[in-house]
Amino acid sequence: MGTLHAAVALGYRHAGSKRDRAVMMFPGLPHRTTHWPVQLASIGAIRFARRSSNFKETVRFYRELVGLPLYETFEASYGSNGAIFGLPSWNLTLEIVESADPVAVDHHEQLCLYFPDEQAKRAAIARLRAAAAEPVEQHPYWEAMGAVTYRDSDGREVVFVPFVFGVNEPDENATSGKHEFPSP
Repeated sequence: MGTLHAAVALGYRHAGSKRDRAVMMFPGLPHRTTHWPVQLASIGAIRFARRSSNFKETVRFYRELVGLPLYETFEASYGSNGAIFGLPSWNLTLEIVESADPVAVDHHEQLCLYFPDEQAKRAAIARLRAAAAEPVEQHPYWEAMGAVTYRDSDGREVVFVPFVFGVNEPDENATSGKHEFPSP
C-alpha cells in the first residue's frame, strides 16, 4: 500500500495536501489539527503495549467492564501470553502482556477515552457502575473537566472524558498554566 493510500486508510481526508488531515468527527465545529509527517504516513497501524502482573483480572477489566473489543489472545507465543484490544479497531490497539514479575506503574500512565459529551461518557461507564466499581481520586485537570477515572487491576488509570480533545474541549481547558499549540 502506498503512502497516500495508507494515510487515507487511517482516516486522513486530504492526505498528501497541507489541508486538514484530521478525521472530521464533528463537521462544522472548529478544531485543532496536526499534520502527520509524510515519512510516517505509510504506517498501517499503531499498538500500545503494557505488561500486567494481574493479567487475567486486567483482561477481564478491559473486556467486560470497559467494554473494549478483544481481538486476539495468545499463549506461549515467543515466550509470552497476551491479549490485544481494539481502540476502537484493528489499526489502533492496546496489548496486555502477562508479566511474572511485579510491574511498576506511574500515576500518569493513563488510557484516556474521549467521548463527544456527558451522556456518551455516562453510557460508557454504565458497566463499571453496574459492577460496583468505584471511581478513584483523579488528577485535578480531569476533575475540573468533568471526567471520571477508574483503575485496572495493575493500578493503571482509565479516564472517561466528556469531550473530544482538540474538537469540543471546554473553554476552561486553557485557564490553568501555559498552553502552546505548535502545530500549524
